[in-house]
Amino acid sequence: MHIRYDRPVSRSAFFARRLALLSLAMLAVVLLAHRFGPLSTPDFVLLVLVSAIPAALAVPLALVGLARLWQVGALGGVAAAWALVFAALPLALPAYGYYLYVSKPKLTEVSTDLADRPAFVSVPEAEQKLLPRPPLPEEAGTAQLAAYPGLNGRRYEGAIDRVYEAVRKVAAENRLVVTASRGEEYGLPALELRPTTETPAEPVVAPEGAPVTASEEALPESGPLPTARPEPSLLVPVDDGEPVGTARLQFSTRTFVLGLPFDAVVRLREEAEMTLVDIRVASRYGPHDLGISDEIAEGFLHALDAELLGIAGN
Repeated sequence: MHIRYDRPVSRSAFFARRLALLSLAMLAVVLLAHRFGPLSTPDFVLLVLVSAIPAALAVPLALVGLARLWQVGALGGVAAAWALVFAALPLALPAYGYYLYVSKPKLTEVSTDLADRPAFVSVPEAEQKLLPRPPLPEEAGTAQLAAYPGLNGRRYEGAIDRVYEAVRKVAAENRLVVTASRGEEYGLPALELRPTTETPAEPVVAPEGAPVTASEEALPESGPLPTARPEPSLLVPVDDGEPVGTARLQFSTRTFVLGLPFDAVVRLREEAEMTLVDIRVASRYGPHDLGISDEIAEGFLHALDAELLGIAGN
């Protein structure tokens, strides 16, 4: 007589796998909708927390399934293991965000010039909803100096036009999109080539017997002619508190994976034979930038140093 043993089944293990898979699928949809779709950042943060709820419920159920496997050999060990794997990312993302929130200084922006922060050309506006951005506290400068002592402005030996061109190039390479600018006329090269027309002009023939000067002989019949950059005294200053000779470029950027939006402004000032560069990076939402503002500013300045290698000063 053959005896058949029925192996018990751990229903909690299989239910945990379904919950964890649901949580992972919700997180994937939310990430894609925020990174490439119309989902706003406040809604993104809320839905990330919501997607973590099934994962949080799946973990104890999966542990129960593993315990039943150990005690009575119940089916469901593989399902419980997969449930823990699926629940890892939905739980790790908010946990890592909380770790950054408590470990990084509570700042919404950073600046290389704390005494005279570069002003935004156009103040970014966004519907804050659940993530209101509070005004900058008075002790923000002290907190930044304590947390990021190496974040300093740059001083380059050279005219502002070369540095201005390098700033735009580095910004394009680092996914910084220009949204506004002011004082860009100061970034024009000292000698700008005037474009020629498509139809060549008729050559000027001197009257017969008239003397031809050496300068007239040196001029080409057609081609680009150098024109000087406008003098600062001839430019109309904008009433925004900036001294003459200051150029500002405003950018918007998003983090590579999560797509969190940030705004930045780069200020260039020409003083004697030096060009001073300062940057200000601010989060668009929430009371905390999670330390991302400093990463964006440091990455941009290091890339600018590499682009202008050899002309950086103290």
